[in-house]
Amino acid sequence: MISLQHVSKTFNVGKKTVEALKDVSLTVQKGEIVGVIGYSGAGKSTLIRCVNLLEKPTTGKVLINDVDITSLNKKELQKVRQKIGMIFQGYNLLKTATVYENITIPLKLEGVPKQDIKKRADKYLNIVGLSDKHHMYPNQLSGGQKQRVAIARALAHEPEILLSDEATSALDPNTTESILDLLLQVNKELGITIFLITHELDVIKRICDRVAVMQNGEIVEEGKVLDIFSNPKHLRTKQFVHGESGIKVPEHFAEELPKRGKIVTLTFIGDSSKDPFLAILAKEFDVLPSIIAGGIDQLKDQSVGKLLVHIDGETAEVNKSIQFLEEKNILVEEVNQ
Repeated sequence: MISLQHVSKTFNVGKKTVEALKDVSLTVQKGEIVGVIGYSGAGKSTLIRCVNLLEKPTTGKVLINDVDITSLNKKELQKVRQKIGMIFQGYNLLKTATVYENITIPLKLEGVPKQDIKKRADKYLNIVGLSDKHHMYPNQLSGGQKQRVAIARALAHEPEILLSDEATSALDPNTTESILDLLLQVNKELGITIFLITHELDVIKRICDRVAVMQNGEIVEEGKVLDIFSNPKHLRTKQFVHGESGIKVPEHFAEELPKRGKIVTLTFIGDSSKDPFLAILAKEFDVLPSIIAGGIDQLKDQSVGKLLVHIDGETAEVNKSIQFLEEKNILVEEVNQ
């Protein structure tokens, strides 16, 4: 569906050349929800704008349905763009137009038959839950309602791909949750492929199938959300995952812990979190496990539990208990004290 192949993008800022993207390759399959996460300046916004050539790559190719759109002329590109919807953090609504007009005006400019325009506007306003807001203006709506209008406007073009550029970052947590539910509905019921960028790990966990982590214009780690979240490899990914989950040893607590034994992070995936493994450790081995911190995160299709545990005991017994946990498919990572 989407294939970015060795994409690089440079900008000239005064006398300096800024490399926003460096040899980025990424594929999004039809029907997937794929997210790119990174801190400000990582290159996320430039990357997503390359998908519909709002930013043309300096080098590399962008393929949509196996067609290299970087080689198309203006008319051909415009036709491809009609199948790519986009929603933004700032909504980009016409302030002097009603909700209905914000959806229908772009359709008129696109040349959609008049009889189809009303049908589409009514259909997609109903899907986003704003059927009763036809004649209201953007300044009469909440932030969440404005974003729903923006989503309806994008869907009214009946795209195959929906791009989301930090679409929830200006919204409160409850409104964000409702917008993410809407995007899941759009993906499932309409079969639209969604490619999004965000700096919010909760967005990735909540709706994405796969994730790519960006740093300094490069993708430093990529994979299924479950794999990345449960066992991050790159330092930047670990900063996102461990920083958001709050699984760390408080300084004052670490000072009070006995010096023998080990502090480990245990990651439980799915049903493995239901078994009383720590009780089994205390019974089967000469160790005393103590929970320091922990919690359960719900991903799109799976749950992941994380516990920070101090396993007190002699080194040989502690190592046996850790081996036992690993044999039960529990990920064990030793924490440096």
